[in-house]
Amino acid sequence: MRVLISNDDGVDAPGLQALTSKLSRSEDEVWVVAPATEQSAQSHSLTMHRPLRVIRHGERRFAVTGTPADCIYLALHHVMPERPDIVVSGINAGSNLGTDVHYSGTVAAAREACLQGLPAIAVSLESAHDPERAAQWGTATAIAERVIRSVVASPLPPRVFLNVNVPNLPLPEVKGLKAARLSDRFYQPFVEERHDPRGRAYLWIGGRHSHFSDDPDSDGPAIEEGWATVTPMMATSTVEELITSLKGWTDA
Repeated sequence: MRVLISNDDGVDAPGLQALTSKLSRSEDEVWVVAPATEQSAQSHSLTMHRPLRVIRHGERRFAVTGTPADCIYLALHHVMPERPDIVVSGINAGSNLGTDVHYSGTVAAAREACLQGLPAIAVSLESAHDPERAAQWGTATAIAERVIRSVVASPLPPRVFLNVNVPNLPLPEVKGLKAARLSDRFYQPFVEERHDPRGRAYLWIGGRHSHFSDDPDSDGPAIEEGWATVTPMMATSTVEELITSLKGWTDA
């Protein structure tokens, strides 16, 4: 099996290294094409107005001076001599739960691969930045490998990819893997004005997590209860069931 791994934390991120090490111990052919620097919250942006560079870091290992979506595009159309059998984005340091998926570069890399016609999975580890809790990369790699093997054995429908989140717990303490819909996720609003050394004002945004929607079958509450979650997501966004009703509003 030929596996392409990317992320949004950067080519040297511990989650990517853990996943690469796990899969490299099998007979799989593992390729890494990942951002040269952290690209968190870049969503699905492509770099169109400045040059991109691809830097070789070793055999089948490359860094790109661009976004996660750039990495997938360049991997498929420039770096790799043959298309991969599956694309895995991660393992992200921190969850990508609920409405976070709209901002996530990790999820965008998987979405871009899906749009390119490939099976794709985004994998994230909850609370991996918490200084008081060791990051359980072994748990995340074990669950990621389980999902990868399942997707290879039972292919996903066209235009569908998976978003996987793993609680930051030792593997024996994880309750299992649960299929879940996306939560609504709410953050405390935060905009802080600061000043640089020359006295010029700038703004810093990004509030703390507040709560998830009260839906026990969604990913946020499930993670809080100790489940790993897997969410099927559409790479395209049309709400097909409303097309007929909207025709009454339109001229055609």
